[in-house]
Order: sequence, then structure tokens, then C-alpha cells
Amino acid sequence: MIPIGSTIPLQRTPWVTFVVIAVCIGLFGFELYQQYAGRDLAAFFVHYGWVPAQFSEAVVQGRLPRLLPLLSSIFLHGSWTHLIGNLFFLYIFGRHVEDRLGPSCYGLFFCFGGIAAMLVQTYVAPFSTVPMIGASGAIAAVAGAHCVLYPTARILTCIPLPFFFRVVRVPAVGYLLVWLVLLFVSEWYLAARNEQLMTWRAHLGGFVAGVILGPLSVAIRRRRTRKKRMWRPDSPLIVENSRSGRP
Repeated sequence: MIPIGSTIPLQRTPWVTFVVIAVCIGLFGFELYQQYAGRDLAAFFVHYGWVPAQFSEAVVQGRLPRLLPLLSSIFLHGSWTHLIGNLFFLYIFGRHVEDRLGPSCYGLFFCFGGIAAMLVQTYVAPFSTVPMIGASGAIAAVAGAHCVLYPTARILTCIPLPFFFRVVRVPAVGYLLVWLVLLFVSEWYLAARNEQLMTWRAHLGGFVAGVILGPLSVAIRRRRTRKKRMWRPDSPLIVENSRSGRP
């Protein structure tokens, strides 16, 4: 099943989502240039990706850990498939979450969702030396927020058949819960083969962070909006006070 759109109309242009997509594509182009120039791309990922072992060793030794990779790692990707898959899902689901949260709250939410995913993986494998890169954790947070903010939404989904494609409307919550179940199945499969479990728990951590932070961000935005309206010159409260002579 391939998601191609949503039945939810947008109220504004999702500029932050577009900027994130542009930054990820630009940085991937820079990675390709680094590789073309014969530079060590692995060292680049170690420096700008999130390496749990570097953080854990710094904490154990009482040093201040490098925190920039918590943010920079979100926008780096290791392959075309990694990049396209992430940005495709971000475009489908991120636009509507941004529409609900607003650009500033959504930008912070996206970054915090990615950071939460990195920290969950650091807790699970504190001395892993494998660099974590990619927006997958942040997009998992977007998916979690989409579930709670748009529980009745439906996703236009393309189903490939032998000789044609069929487009159906699938409940967004069901679609994303199936995706979450597939994460558990993948983790179980990799555990049975004693392979790296690096990203799956990070995805789950991002998803849970999105479920929590999504509604919280909406509440914060509504509170800020009420305060702005309260202190506008034409606010009913201000007008009433001015008529009564009170400051």
C-alpha cells in the first residue's frame, strides 16, 4: 500500500514541511559531493550523526557531550531510498500536522520528536558506535501526532494489482497502526537473526513522543492565541476597561 494523499483539506501552505524537505535534499546533495570528491563519508556521519557511545562516554567521564549531532543527524540520510521514503511520508502526513500546530510549533515539534527518538535509542544501546542518521524518528513523531489529531482522517492509498492500480480510502489511524505493528515484527525478525536493532526502537520512541507532544503543542498554541487576542487593542476586555476608565 502506497499513501498518495489525504482527504483532509489544508488551511495554509505547509512552509516548514517544504523547508525540511529542501534541507534534507540539499544535505544529501552535499553528501554525494563529498563522496564524489573522494572524502570519507563515514567520518562525516560519525561527526554529524548521533553516536550513542560518544554521548555515553562523555557523560561517564564527566565531560560536556556534543549535542549538535542530536539535531544535525535528523537531516542526514544514507541512501536515495532512505531519503525518498522519509520525505514521501513526511509530505503526506507532515503537512496536516503543521496545519494544526502552526509553523513555529510544528518546527519545534519536529526537532523534539527526532531528538526523542535518538535519546530512546541511546538508552537502549548506550555504547553503540553506529551513527544514527535520518528523519525517520521525527517522522514517526509526526505519524503519532497525526493519529491523535486526526483520528477520523482517511488516507488515499494506491494498491498495486497485477495489471492496474486501485486507489482506496484507508483510515489514517489504521494505516499508521499497521505501520507500527510492522516495526515490532521487523524488530522481532532482526532479534531472531542477532542483527542490529538500531532504528526500530528509535522509531517507536518517536511515535510515542508524537502521541504526547502533538496534543500538548496544540494546547500551547491555543493558549498563546488566546493571550494575543486578549491583549489586542480591539479586544473586548481592553475596550471594556477603557470605557470604564480602568487601566
